[in-house]
Amino acid sequence: MEFSREAARTMLLEAQGLESLPDSATKEDVLGAVRRMGVLQIDSISVVARSPYLVLWSRLGFYEPRWLDELLAEGALFEHWSHAACFIPIEDYGIYRRFMLDGHEKTRAWISEHPEEIQRVMERVRERGSVRSVEFERTDGKAGGWWEWKPEKWALEYLFAAGELMITRRDPNFHRVYDLRERVLEHALPNWTDALAPTPEEVRRTFALEAVRALGIVVARWVPDYFRTPKKGVAALLGELAEEGEILRARINGLDEPAYVHPDNAKMAERILSGGPRPSRTTLLSPFDPVVWDRTRALELFGFEYRIEVYTPAARRRYGYYVLPILHQGALVGRLDAKAHRKQGTFEVKAIHLEPNIPMNDGLVSGLSGALRSCAVWHGTPEVVVRWSGPPDLAEALRFALDKDS
Repeated sequence: MEFSREAARTMLLEAQGLESLPDSATKEDVLGAVRRMGVLQIDSISVVARSPYLVLWSRLGFYEPRWLDELLAEGALFEHWSHAACFIPIEDYGIYRRFMLDGHEKTRAWISEHPEEIQRVMERVRERGSVRSVEFERTDGKAGGWWEWKPEKWALEYLFAAGELMITRRDPNFHRVYDLRERVLEHALPNWTDALAPTPEEVRRTFALEAVRALGIVVARWVPDYFRTPKKGVAALLGELAEEGEILRARINGLDEPAYVHPDNAKMAERILSGGPRPSRTTLLSPFDPVVWDRTRALELFGFEYRIEVYTPAARRRYGYYVLPILHQGALVGRLDAKAHRKQGTFEVKAIHLEPNIPMNDGLVSGLSGALRSCAVWHGTPEVVVRWSGPPDLAEALRFALDKDS
């Protein structure tokens, strides 16, 4: 199979569930979307919607954000480190349990060096049940902050990394609520024993296969970033999987290296290569969406150079604080800096920047105004205000389109 860049982009978008919306999203659709991606990255920045909820909106349209919270509390999802901190389908727990059992050197070292903190936290959870970090009183006299966590917070996080504690739910402020692993698993995976955990080699193969499936089509360089697995040996592993018939060989025009497709996506590939329907949706993406979280892949496939400027000083930002990529008809055509003013019910678009050589036409204006309206209504901030755009005529055209549809 030989793919153009355009066809490879379409493979990625369809594999990620970005090309078709359910007629009326359900909680099961939320779980299905997470399963399709494999992982849903967690980030707490809430200048628009928090990232995991926004990623789901891009794929489902209007849905109830509480469904994601409920799926975690019900044990259909669990939290752990993957691409980053992520929500993960509970059926994949065994893969990550292998990492917990083998242990990270830094995690093991901290736990062994802080027995008192570990004992104090574990006794608190065993005796009194689930706990949040804020429930431990600070006693070391420090002010707090990202790198001045209290000892109990460090203990909670290292026990979470080691798998002794799990996240049983998130509180209304999105804070983690920790509980004993056995209490979380007793209803989520009641028959689990660590004897079921796969071997490291099985984990390595599973992650490679799942990355190929989730990305639609891959070259070896794109595989390690998806689940943050080692880069060494990945090209040879994909070659072995192809020889065994576990994945299919392909090519992407312009990339001088083998490409691969998962058999689950074979029919999708045939349809795309035979000239099937071209991408038609317009939507906004989170900065932590799988489509753009690998910045190199986004540049190679879409010609889209992207970085998040949240941690860049304001004077040095090029595009804005929390910039959302704009997906339009299979291309990343621009980005917008947005802020949701929840109390005022206003969705503010501070700036929109189209990519060079992207024409401003009726299709783009219609698609983008529809996406803005949809996101704003879902978010509970139905009034959309567009401040600035490049080119300038786009802002005026969007205001007109939004006023006409209101």
